[in-house]
Amino acid sequence: MSVTLALERLRSLIRQDLTSRASIMPRLPGVEFMTTTANGIDGYDVVQTFGVVRGIVVRSRSVFGQIGVRLQTILGGNITLLTELCERTREDAFSRAVEHARALGANALVAIRYDATEILPGVSEVLCYGTAMRIAPRIRAGES
Repeated sequence: MSVTLALERLRSLIRQDLTSRASIMPRLPGVEFMTTTANGIDGYDVVQTFGVVRGIVVRSRSVFGQIGVRLQTILGGNITLLTELCERTREDAFSRAVEHARALGANALVAIRYDATEILPGVSEVLCYGTAMRIAPRIRAGES
């Protein structure tokens, strides 16, 4: 058997292994979906990469919220109304990114990042994005 044929046979076996592993892969022990800001998850192999997914939320403050913010600004200190709005908006953007990843068949979202842009005065967009992947526990010790 020539080297080229042997390499092609090996590639074919690897593709078959990854395909069968993705379809019969056991669930992650105790974890339904994993997320991280890192570029990978230690102890897991990437079975399939689905690409970039995102969650976008556009929010504005209400007139009453703006009045409350102005009062808190005058008093100084932590502006709790904006803190709560920002936290809720980031949480919603994150949830949408995870939903997008799950819809593709992913069980992990890695390299998660956030970006925020003011579209109009008082109107902001928050974007959460990352790479959706199907991962499986590493079978062979010592491999990376």
